[in-house]
Amino acid sequence: MRLNPCGAPHPASYSRLGCVTDQEEPMMIESVRLGAAGMSLRPPDVADAPAVLLLAQDPDVLMWNPRCRLPDRAAAVADCVSGADWSDGTHATFSIIDDATGAYAGTIALHHIDHDDAQARIGYRVAPWTRGRGVATGSVRAVSQWAFEALRLRRIVLTHAVENTASCRVAHHAGFALEGVMRSSKRFGDGLLHDEHLHALLAADPDVRTG
Repeated sequence: MRLNPCGAPHPASYSRLGCVTDQEEPMMIESVRLGAAGMSLRPPDVADAPAVLLLAQDPDVLMWNPRCRLPDRAAAVADCVSGADWSDGTHATFSIIDDATGAYAGTIALHHIDHDDAQARIGYRVAPWTRGRGVATGSVRAVSQWAFEALRLRRIVLTHAVENTASCRVAHHAGFALEGVMRSSKRFGDGLLHDEHLHALLAADPDVRTG
């Protein structure tokens, strides 16, 4: 079974709805560099591994990104390598790099990309020193805009635990509408099932069209 960054099962490991379907050629995504909030977004590099490992051990990441388990440097290197490989078209993962210092500031990924239904999910983790500076919000907006324009997606979903108010603010400031609450939908770092907010941004939303 193939794995996504942070060890999540790769979507290509499953057939949709359990049906047997003809195998299609993957829709490759060409790597790009984006800019947002004084940051550069580029595919991960193995040189990011030490900082990636450090962020994976951050208490907030351990709590709210429970599937991101990187126990050692080798796992962090593997995470960077898999994140940089966009060839199957199911994800586009970026390292967030501070323009002023060149320091790694986090990771953002467009994942579970469904080209047939023109939608995807988006997730991120940012270093403690970037929090409160609009880095996550700017990165979410930049990746979403690129996905709408370059990949021709029409809907991007962002979910988070209801108690994760910081991510709720990011979703709101990035223009994602709150569509509902998914009850007891995911087990987080404390081992408990939590309700999640479901946010979504559409390419047709006024905030996207007016930029």
